[in-house]
Amino acid sequence: MPGIAHFLRANAPWLAAGFLLTFGSSFGQTFFIAVFAGEIRAAFGLTHGSWGAIYALATTASAAVMVYAGSLTDRFRVRYIGLAVILGLICAAMLMSVITEVWMLLGVLFLLRLFGQGLMGHSAMVAMARWFVATRGRAVSVAGLGVATGEALLPITFVALLGVFDWRMLWVVAAMALCVLMPILWALLRRERTPQSFAADEGSAGMGGRMWQRGEVLRHPLFWLMIPALLGPAAWNTAFFFHQVHLAEVKGWAHVELVALFPLFTATSVGFMLVAGVLVDRFGSTRLAPVYLLPLAAGYLVFALAGETRTAAMAMILMGATQGAHVTMTSTFWAKAYGTRNLGSIRAMLAAVMVLGTALGPWITGALIDLGLDFPQQSYGIALWFLMASVLAGLGGRLARRSA
Repeated sequence: MPGIAHFLRANAPWLAAGFLLTFGSSFGQTFFIAVFAGEIRAAFGLTHGSWGAIYALATTASAAVMVYAGSLTDRFRVRYIGLAVILGLICAAMLMSVITEVWMLLGVLFLLRLFGQGLMGHSAMVAMARWFVATRGRAVSVAGLGVATGEALLPITFVALLGVFDWRMLWVVAAMALCVLMPILWALLRRERTPQSFAADEGSAGMGGRMWQRGEVLRHPLFWLMIPALLGPAAWNTAFFFHQVHLAEVKGWAHVELVALFPLFTATSVGFMLVAGVLVDRFGSTRLAPVYLLPLAAGYLVFALAGETRTAAMAMILMGATQGAHVTMTSTFWAKAYGTRNLGSIRAMLAAVMVLGTALGPWITGALIDLGLDFPQQSYGIALWFLMASVLAGLGGRLARRSA
């Protein structure tokens, strides 16, 4: 297996393209949109619950569309899909800067979630899984650094800019940043890495030595055993970042103090993303399934008890550890289990589940906040969720190994 330095040099254009696609997805991710939560709620007269409900509705709609739109990666090359998705995200960001009605907000959020959270990251990870086989874990890890970089840099940068510029103008800035990415990506993807860009090629097989169809995946128990592990990080981590303004208020911290902890989350996420990539290539994702969620359970317990930001910093580190491993796991586990020929349509279905989680998390937690149960109090139940999901994922990993 090639060393990491040689691996990076030999595959630099394709890894850079994956990195930029996931970085660009940041502008449709919850951690970025939530930076403007206070301004959006004030502009449209929304409570925590109603803001969460609108966000959930838009995200759920984007998840439904993802089931079908995501399968386009089985038919078209990444250079075309990727550029089309970026263009859609640019339009959504520009629209956010001019909307004036709640129904318009719903539509723009749908576009941001579909093109950013959904299709852009999906395109990058399907490409990595197809282009790489023996080093798939490392490739996914490197590509995942894009969204990790976005998590580290964008929230704190735009929170600082909110003190100087109108929030609507900052969405124009986001659109301009995406415009810069388009020609760079086109140059990087002039030549795709292998003929595996199309699902019609052989690729690598899954369980039983065959290529699975999406309907077969739905009928297989492995899919259902892994659902809590798929939903959990998407739902509750999204809710955490979505309610960051509320969290700071409840804990008695300035918003910028909480946001300043996010780079710890990202740094840990990056470290564990890279470590998980090496471990997946060596031991296999099915053997890591029962353990990678445990730090997240501990992180939510610590955050619930945190009275000072230094204690919250430990929670962010624990949460970041699982988040990094989760990025690698969710992009390698399914290719290993079900093969790569129909990976676009299969992963689109899985991505829709995760996007649905990002809808349910803010909606459920926002409703509970309106009922008087603040997010730190909810964190005890969230920790219990991850313990349960870890047990089920362990059973799923064992089933996958037995069926290989």
